[in-house]
Amino acid sequence: MGIMSWMFLGLIVGALAKWIMPGKDPGGIVVTMLIGIAGAFVGGFIGSLFGLGSVSGFDLASIALAVAGALVLLYGYRALKS
Repeated sequence: MGIMSWMFLGLIVGALAKWIMPGKDPGGIVVTMLIGIAGAFVGGFIGSLFGLGSVSGFDLASIALAVAGALVLLYGYRALKS
């Protein structure tokens, strides 16, 4: 995937993660995108570790893994923040 694809996926995944786990977080669209991109990496790593697959494109399994990774990052960020 190219850089624009990762940015688009990150924006979608970050928005889904913040929609699933709402709350007051600093930052706007850039922070949401970064959470989504980092969540894709974390979700892909965890998915490959447990044999669930990896984030390889715009299919439902990849998006689900990326959202799960973004939720883990968002939870960790909020736990450290408070």
